[in-house]
Amino acid sequence: MAGRLRAPTGRYGGRSAEDRQAERRRRFLDAALELFGGPPGYRGTTVAALSQAAGLSTRQFYEEFRTLEDVLAALHLEVNGWAEQAVLDALGAADGLPLAERATVLFRAYARDVTCDPRRIRIAFVEIVGVSSRLEEQRLARRARWVDLIRAEADAAVVRGEAAPQDYRLAATAFIGSVNGLLHDWSAGWVDATLDELVDELVRLLLGMLRPEGWRPAPDVPGAV
Repeated sequence: MAGRLRAPTGRYGGRSAEDRQAERRRRFLDAALELFGGPPGYRGTTVAALSQAAGLSTRQFYEEFRTLEDVLAALHLEVNGWAEQAVLDALGAADGLPLAERATVLFRAYARDVTCDPRRIRIAFVEIVGVSSRLEEQRLARRARWVDLIRAEADAAVVRGEAAPQDYRLAATAFIGSVNGLLHDWSAGWVDATLDELVDELVRLLLGMLRPEGWRPAPDVPGAV
C-alpha cells in the first residue's frame, strides 16, 4: 500500500470520527500486543490475522496504518512510554532519599512495569530487534533515553556528593544493557530469583559503578558509611 486509506468523517451513532478512529487504533494496538507479544509473534502475524483479532476489517487497518511494521513501531513506543512514566512517577516520590534507596525505587518501578505483562517484555526486547533499519534506529533512540536518565541520576548524585565525579556515558550505556538483559532472562525463566532480588542486584551494580573502590562519600552525605 502506498499510504493509509482515508477514514470516514462526520458523526455516527453520536460519536465523532476522531473518537471512532481512536477506538479502532486502540483495538488494533491491543490485538497487536496479544499477537506480537506471544505466538505467533510479529513475524508470524498477517494484516488479516491482526484485523480479525481486533474485530475489524483489513480496510479499517489501512485507514489507520500503512504496514504491520507501523503497528509494531507504535506498540514499541507505547510499551516504553508506560515504563518511562512509571519511573518518572516513582522518582517524583523519591525526592530526598539517599542514593541506594532512590535507586531501589527507580528500578523497582521499572522492573514491575516491564515484567507485569510478558508480552511487553517480548515487544520491547525481542520482536523489535532486526526488523528494519527504521525500527533499529527507533530501538536505539529509546535506549538512549534510558541511558540519559541514568546519566542524569548519576550526575545529580555527584552534585549531592553521593557518587564519584566522572563521565558516565559509557558506563550508563553498559548498565542499561545489563538491566534489560537481566529482566528479559528473568521473564523467560532463565534466572532463578525473585523480582526483589533482581532489583537488589541492579542497585548493587549501580552503586558499584557510581562508587568505585577507594571512593567514599563525604561524611555529611545522607547514607554515607
